[in-house]
Amino acid sequence: MPDTHFGFESVREEEKAGRVRGVFSSVAGKYDLMNDLMSLGLHRAWKAFAIQVSGVRAGDRVLDVAGGTGDLAAAFARRVGPEGRVWLTDINNAMLTRGRDRLLDEGLITPAAQCDAEKLPFPTDHFDVVTVAFGLRNMTRKEAALAEMTRVLRPGGRLLVLEFSKVHDFLAPFYDLYSFKVLPWLGEKVAGDAASYRYLAESIRMHPDQESLKAMMELAGLSRVDYFNLTGGVVALHRGYKL
Repeated sequence: MPDTHFGFESVREEEKAGRVRGVFSSVAGKYDLMNDLMSLGLHRAWKAFAIQVSGVRAGDRVLDVAGGTGDLAAAFARRVGPEGRVWLTDINNAMLTRGRDRLLDEGLITPAAQCDAEKLPFPTDHFDVVTVAFGLRNMTRKEAALAEMTRVLRPGGRLLVLEFSKVHDFLAPFYDLYSFKVLPWLGEKVAGDAASYRYLAESIRMHPDQESLKAMMELAGLSRVDYFNLTGGVVALHRGYKL
């Protein structure tokens, strides 16, 4: 098997999923709190923008891949209403359980499935919208995952990828200082796990930049791919359509 990246470390492809699973099992309990602290609450605005750009309407079928603790799935469920359907999926059981419980606590009856994004258990041409927020960079074979997400989209459907990306040059020194000094410190103090948040910073640096991800989405079969830089490129929202 070929090698891939786990942060800055080179590992065998078959090892990465287990390593990533360990990271998210470790941080699941503090995941939402750490998101608020790390982004100063900005992750809520980034996700709200993704929901707006998605164009999701009442009655739509939506798949949230690597949906974690379910905040995006909950917002989509309110949009599609009782006549629509939102599936929450994640490869990590600890994260998926928290997401499922959150949806139930909010009175949203939404199906959840533990599955690998590279092998989605859904029919071809099924969903109006597929989303993956802050999950693609953790996938071992991103090209395979993008192809699977495209497969399950109906013709005319949209794939949205919300992910950390390449910041503008003038922000880079400050972003590096924050990523490699502040994030691990926060992880240690709040979640008791500096290593997982060091991996987070490294995985962002290894993720394809805006233009590279656009090209990957086009190779997966999507058309009219565009992207929106948010917060100086700290995050980018990519959108593509299935022909």
